[in-house]
Order: sequence, then C-alpha cells, then structure tokens
Amino acid sequence: MDSPVQIPFKSFIQLKAEDATPVYLQIIFEFIKAIQLGLLPEGTKLPGTRILCKILLVNRNTLIKAFQDLEAQGFIEIRPNQGTFILSDQKQYQGKREISKAEKSNKAVGGFSFKCSSVLENPVEWSDLPLQFNDGLPDIRLVHTDIVARLYVSKLKRQKVREPWAQIQTQAHQHFKKQFFNFLNLTRGLRISESNLLTTSSHEVSLYLVAKLLLSEGDYVVVGSPGYYLSNMTLTDSGAKIIPVAVDEEGLHLAALKKVCETQKIRMVYLTSIYHYPSTILLSAKRRMEMLELAHQYGFVIVEDDYDFDFHLDSNPVLPLAAIDANEHVVYLGSFARSLPAGFGYGFITAPAAFIKELEKHQRILEPGIDVMKEQVLTNWIQDGEVHRLSKKNKLIYKARRDAFVRLLNDKLKGRIRFNIPTRGLAVWIEWLDHFNLIKMQQKCAENGLFLPKTILYQTKNMIATRLGFGSMNLNEMENAVDILARSLKSLLNKRND
Repeated sequence: MDSPVQIPFKSFIQLKAEDATPVYLQIIFEFIKAIQLGLLPEGTKLPGTRILCKILLVNRNTLIKAFQDLEAQGFIEIRPNQGTFILSDQKQYQGKREISKAEKSNKAVGGFSFKCSSVLENPVEWSDLPLQFNDGLPDIRLVHTDIVARLYVSKLKRQKVREPWAQIQTQAHQHFKKQFFNFLNLTRGLRISESNLLTTSSHEVSLYLVAKLLLSEGDYVVVGSPGYYLSNMTLTDSGAKIIPVAVDEEGLHLAALKKVCETQKIRMVYLTSIYHYPSTILLSAKRRMEMLELAHQYGFVIVEDDYDFDFHLDSNPVLPLAAIDANEHVVYLGSFARSLPAGFGYGFITAPAAFIKELEKHQRILEPGIDVMKEQVLTNWIQDGEVHRLSKKNKLIYKARRDAFVRLLNDKLKGRIRFNIPTRGLAVWIEWLDHFNLIKMQQKCAENGLFLPKTILYQTKNMIATRLGFGSMNLNEMENAVDILARSLKSLLNKRND
C-alpha cells in the first residue's frame, strides 16, 4: 500500500458504540485481528492519530490509549518523529514484557465478570452469495451419506446390549486404534504402534491438546509466513510468542530459522511441510533433512501438521517428516476421512508413547466419551477397503477439477497472476501481478455475486495473493467464479487509471 491514508480501515476496523466493551479495547482487539489476518502487514506505516481519529470517528485520547497498549503488547512501534508502524522482523519478540491492561481486562455481565480474549476473535465470515471461494474445502455434494448412514444403523441394531457398556467401549476403541495405526503406517510410511497414537474428534482439538502440553507462557514458536490464522490463534492463546519465518519456493527458509535459533530458545516449530498453508509449497527434500538436523541441534519440537493428506492428486504422496524422524523430535498431526459426512472425520496425533500417555489425561477431560458406533463404522471401512475406494474415486474428481480450474485461470487471468499447480490439496495459491487493494477486490466481486472471505486474502508491502479453493465447485461454478474475478480486476484497474 503506497500511503497509510489509502488503507481502508473502515472495512476491517469495526467499532460498535452500543457494545459494553470500552472503545479503546475494541480498537485494540480489532487492530490485533487485522494484523493476524494480514490486513495490516508487517512494516505498514499507520496514519497520524489525528487523521485516524477522523477515519474511525473516535476521540484522540482514546486512540492514543489503545496505541500505547498495542505497543506494550508488541504489535506496533511508535517511533518519535517518524510515525507508528506495524512491527516487522523479530522486534516484537525480543525481551520480556508485562501483561497489558487489555490482556488483564475482564468483562462484567450481571453479577460476575470473566476474562476477555483479544486473540480468539472469530475471523470467519458468512455469506449467502451464490458463488463462494473458500480456502480448500471438499465438496459436501460428493459425500456418500447414505452408505455411512446404513453402516451406522446396522451397527446400532447389532449391538450386544448384554455386555457391560464400558467393556464394549474399550474393546471397540482398541480394535479401531489397531486398524487405524496400521492404516497410517501403510499410507504415510510411519512406524508406529498403538501406544504412539491418539485419536481426537477433530484436527483442531489435536493441535489444542498438543499446544496445551508443550507450551508455557512466554515460549517461542516459529511458524511459516504467511501462515494459518487458526493455528496461530491456538498457539498464541497458549501463551506462546509467535515468530514468523518466511516461506520461499522451497518451503520454510531454514537459514532464517537457524538465525532465530541462535538468538532465542525456540520451543516449537509449527510446520505444514508437505503442503504449506496457505501457499501450497512443498518443503524440499534437502530442507526436510536439514529441518530434522536443526531440531536435534537446538532441541526444539517439530509439530508437523499434515492437514490435507487425503487429497494428494499426482503420483505417490510425499511422506511426512515423522516417517524419517530417527531422534523423535516430531509430533505429527493429521486429519482422516475429510470426504465423509460431518462428524465422521477424525483428528489424530502420533508421537513418542510417553507423550501420548500424557495427552490422554487431558483428553479425558476435554473429550470423555467415545463414539463406539462411529469407530466401528470406520473400522469396517478400513478393513473392507472402502476408505481406499472412496479416496481413489474422489481424487479423480478433484484432480479433474484442479486441472479445469488451472485452465480457467490461465485463460481468463493470463498475465495478471502467477501460480504453481499444486500436487495435492484443494486450493491454488495465486499471486497478483497488478497492485491493487484486495478489500476493494472483495467488495467488487460481492457486487457480482462472488464471495471472497477475508481469511483467503493476503496483502503485504511486497505481495498481493489469494488462496482460492476449487474443490467445492463444479465446472460451471468455477467458470462463473473465475469470470467474476477477471471482470472485477479489470474494473478496479480501469477505475484506478481513469
């Protein structure tokens, strides 16, 4: 963005006069959310307080108070005679800081108060527009709900009610885990046993449990930049301080990571090594080995998130770092059966047995019950090869959609974008070659019936990019969506040149 005044603050800083939360706290929370979503990129110079007060319609003393708190938290830097800047590089992570007023703030309702989080604000938007891009979700229209329903009902009818329920749960769960760890060993090249596996209700729960056990207040965690907003929120909520490291064409930049390790004690590196979110980059073979060596040298834990393994579309899948981890530095997270109906998918964690045993203690509080029927259905699907059959069928469909989507991008946006064809996953990361504001692009697309959620928009001083999920669209929907993108871009550029 050429000038701080050009930043459309009103489009993402939403202040509500009727809200019981003080205005200065609303400003703090909204700025933190905008920074985490990449709407205010690192190094951005903010307008002067007088100008910003006129834009946001707030009192200058209120804004100054909010900025002082944001600076104390490490989100901005106020430089005398220069201006106010979103912090760049690693400045916000150096040294200790006191817990700010915003972090300590409680919100009172009725006769009690409770802690407010400035981290866990929900950034997800909803729309009823006929066409919608997402960040790479599967198509629910391809889900075989009828088959799963029949299996589930048959298990209910055959249930041996005479046996003690606790015994039924234990036996069924152990049988499921046996089939599941064999399945993971076969498909992902792991060498685990039942004691190295924990299954959870979702991928998000898996990361929450791992963060709770590994991280303490003030621990440093390295993540790829750009990164995944939800995982960053989970890690930050645990009390960790996030250090972003750039991702280039070979994945996480390990020279930069090593430099960080030489100056800070890193507790964890959160890594999407096979299909980086959002840029879809694969960590190169050379860097994969170097990453394991760095973990051994500096003693940090690699939390490897393989969130989209189900959708490798070309040749054989690349195996995770966990498959070649000789020194047990990797905690491997993944999801299972994303093509099944909602509620039938699973998250899982593989790690050293002692770590899994400790995780189970926390899971018993968070997820005390076991859905025996669901586990029996999935056990049957694995044993009968139905999971492989469904996966193979859906991959053919999604590969055809990817190839069609790539052709449409090349036809309608040629010369305006650059991208690599992803070998897995259901999204394409495109970088725009023209300079324009993505929020204005979002608004222009919405006028034409296409929804672009802010969570797929990435804009910094040196990059304008978008993660476009194609998996949930058929060919006709893709054609219409890309056509709207092209027309909206043309309209924006023409307006700018007038």
